[in-house]
Amino acid sequence: MEQRHLGRTGLRVSRLGLGTLTWGRDTGERDAADQLKTFWEAGGSLVDTADVYADGGAEYLLGRLLENLVPRSDLVIATKAGSVPHPDRRFDCSRGHLLSALDASLRRLGTDHVDLWQVHAFDAGTPLDETLQALDIAVATGRARYAGVSNFSGWQLAKAATWQLAGIGRTPLASIQMEYSLLQRGVEREVLPAARDLGVGLLPSSPLGRGVLTAKYRDGIPQDSRGASEHLAPFVAPYLDDAAGHIVDAVVTAADGLAVSPLQVALAWVRDRPGVTAPVLGARDARQLGEALSVEALTLPEEINQALDDVSAPVHRYPDDGWSTL
Repeated sequence: MEQRHLGRTGLRVSRLGLGTLTWGRDTGERDAADQLKTFWEAGGSLVDTADVYADGGAEYLLGRLLENLVPRSDLVIATKAGSVPHPDRRFDCSRGHLLSALDASLRRLGTDHVDLWQVHAFDAGTPLDETLQALDIAVATGRARYAGVSNFSGWQLAKAATWQLAGIGRTPLASIQMEYSLLQRGVEREVLPAARDLGVGLLPSSPLGRGVLTAKYRDGIPQDSRGASEHLAPFVAPYLDDAAGHIVDAVVTAADGLAVSPLQVALAWVRDRPGVTAPVLGARDARQLGEALSVEALTLPEEINQALDDVSAPVHRYPDDGWSTL
């Protein structure tokens, strides 16, 4: 698999990443092992997790597999911290919480460092410089090799990345992880331009539109799908409207013309967008993951890219496009 630099850093990662959101909850050890082995054998290196996935179960499961299945040195392990299961506070990005969470992640993963450590979301209740200081400490102490953020708006990313670049000894942000697909192009408004300007690599999550872009929901909700799952159905539901249906139809048409699957078309589109380093895939099983990994050989023709751009284009007017002529 082709390797790409993560932002303006020397860290190279596979241009597709493996996500572990369901590991330790919907995905058991055997299926997780099959996925990780399939991913590794295909040349994949970037594996993304978080301390809150399955309440730590995803990290623990990944750590078990690192012991017995895949060499730790072959993988780029990324995890996140800052989300908290508290009824009155969704995020805690205080220095104390973040560093304690990182130490707990390392214990579950069974490693002395992660390759990429990311703040899971912006915390308005903590001064941003305090949050970023935790990243500096993690890198300075060797517990993390690179640092990034996730779910930041454009101004939040610009402020954080600029702060890090402005000070001697601070750790530049390597990455930002955000949802990005043909069904969710909101990052193109401010986040992606900021990331590209500041040398921050984008790691798209949910690159298949929460599974909807595979076209499996065109005729209803399959019983074995996330859309039929009690705890994941609300996650899929926003992308089952008529607007999304028109985009899925266009993806299916393109796939038929290229003799590939809708999954491959949707994934190739987001993988090759300017500023993208590596979409992060969450697969149900190794077979589904294998289909996704086969996109390595696919590059969409420019006319198909343009057609998909047109049919899925978000409405961005003032102040983004041609404001002086409005």
